[in-house]
Order: sequence, then structure tokens, then C-alpha cells
Amino acid sequence: MVGALRRLGGVAMLAFLSLALLGAAPPPRIVAVGDLHGDYRAWQDIARDAGLIDGAGKWAGGATILVQLGDMTDRGDDSLKIITSLRALQREAPRAGGRVVVMLGNHEAMNVVGDLRYVTPGEFAAFATPQSAAARERYFTANKVKIEEAAKDQDPNQSPAAIRARWFAQTPLGWVEHRQAWSPGGELNRWARTSPAVIRINGNLFAHGGISVEQTRVSIDETNRRAAAAIARADDNPTSILNDPLGPLWYRGLVMKDADAAAARQAAGSPQPDRAAELKTVLAAYQAKRLIVGHTPNLKGIVLANDNTLVRVDTGNARYYNGQLSWLEISGDTLTAHVVKRSSP
Repeated sequence: MVGALRRLGGVAMLAFLSLALLGAAPPPRIVAVGDLHGDYRAWQDIARDAGLIDGAGKWAGGATILVQLGDMTDRGDDSLKIITSLRALQREAPRAGGRVVVMLGNHEAMNVVGDLRYVTPGEFAAFATPQSAAARERYFTANKVKIEEAAKDQDPNQSPAAIRARWFAQTPLGWVEHRQAWSPGGELNRWARTSPAVIRINGNLFAHGGISVEQTRVSIDETNRRAAAAIARADDNPTSILNDPLGPLWYRGLVMKDADAAAARQAAGSPQPDRAAELKTVLAAYQAKRLIVGHTPNLKGIVLANDNTLVRVDTGNARYYNGQLSWLEISGDTLTAHVVKRSSP
């Protein structure tokens, strides 16, 4: 202990002793990282710049708490590599006193329920193995009746042979394994169940999309319980937390006009709240100092709004958007937006 104190500078030593006398530990360093959308190189650039990983990609962040705000998937080919990296860091960080929190984003929810509009060919290819052709054949055979019925709903004149040929042309190798991984019982589905939809750390409230005034009727624990349950059964019901426009995965109303949220409120006969007043209600309900969100990109950089009580960290990190590569550092009540230089492709 004495040796450790000797290594501290004078000001740092006084701060440490003051906290020790008060019986308090210095607040942990928090690093918040926004949407990555399949860009593994962007993730590595950010993680190295923030001191989270070493040259081998291993945890080097010490007691840092990393919060990745979801949307690792879609739009880029390397979603699985990002997920594999974050899962490894989740195992490694606690050994150094750190922690890695991976939030649930709306695009992870979309993968779970089978909404694959934004999945790239490379994302499917990442799941392919030498056995993928046989797996695809087995899947078609097991689901042949459903596939043919769906095809004939679009064109009753299609022959079975034409339907088969078209399905195989539209179903890349790796597609079956991707669906198995994200579907109920699959490895990534089980992992996604552990990802919170909302979390509070030392007065900092995190959600991928945002938190509506309607959401404040539900506790953080209950919100996360509902999200895990919905993931487990791939609940694609319009009222599911995975689809709710007023829920934490999709809500944008605190940062911009949100047509989907407005429609939901109109259908429910609910008023549209003032943005600033809604934010105050949210923070008070969850006893938080500030809310940190992703989901809605600002390509010019991190936005510190409303006297730093609303922070937007989705800066279009992925090359799909080609926004400003960035990460947020939270040290007590000090917020620092860091800009990162992209490495060459």
C-alpha cells in the first residue's frame, strides 16, 4: 500500500487520501462506445485508442467499465468478429477489476426475430462452414412445404423446381447457421438475453435508443427481464419490447421528431411531451444524472446536450456511414468526447 502511494503524484496522493478518509473509492472510469454495425476495424481502432485492448486484442483496460450501446450487427460484414471480441473481453475484464457491458440494440433484436433486411452477404458468410451446403439442403427439405406455400402466395404458377432453384439462389451459405445462432436456443440468442436494454452505472443511465416517459412506468430490472424473455422466444409481436417504438431499443423522441413514437401515442390517446421536460422526468424516475444513447447517428461527433444530461454517442463509427470515429470517457462528472483516427483498410 505504501509503495503504491509513493508512486502517486502529490495532487493524486491528496485526492486518494481524501477519498480514503471519507471511506469512498474513486469512481470507476467508464468508456461508452456507440453503434459499430459490422465494422471490426473501427471497433479495434476505438478499443486501442481508449486503452481497452493490447496488441493481441486482449483486455488492457484495468478497472475500466466499457459500455457498448448495441447495434454491433448489420450493414457491415464483420458483426460476428465484433461479437466474438466483446464476448472475450467480457470474460477477461473481471480478472483485472473491469467490466464489459454490451447493450441490446434494435438491430440485434431484428436478427433475433428474423428481420434480415440489413444483414450483408459477408455476415452470412462468416457463419459458413464446410458443412453449410448440407445444412442448407436439410433446412429446405424440412421446410419445403412452408417454402412452397409462401412462394405460391406470390406466384401460384411457379413449379416446385422453380421454387427450389429460386430459394437456393436467394439463400447464401451460412444463412442457416446465422438463423440457428440468433433463434431461440441458439448461442447468440442465449448471449443476447444477457444484454441489458437499460442500465444505470453511478448515476449514468444507458439505453440504445432512448427512454420515453411511458417507459418510466417500468423499473430497470423489469425492463431487462421483459427484454430477455422477448429474446428467448423471439417475440415479434408489435407490442413486444423488441418492436415497441416507445421502448428503449427504438425510441428517438429525446433527440429528434419521432414519427413512429408519435403514431403510437396518437393511437393510445397520449400527449406528445416536451422534449426537455420528458428528459427531466426520465432522469428523475431512474435517479440518474444523465442519459447516454446511441441509435441516432450524428456524423460530426458526440453530442453533449441539455447541460450534459443527454449524450449521443452514435457518430456513424461504421464505414457504412463514414462518420466521426469516437468514444466517450466518463470520469465522475467529467465527460470527454474522444476523436479517433481511422486506420487504413
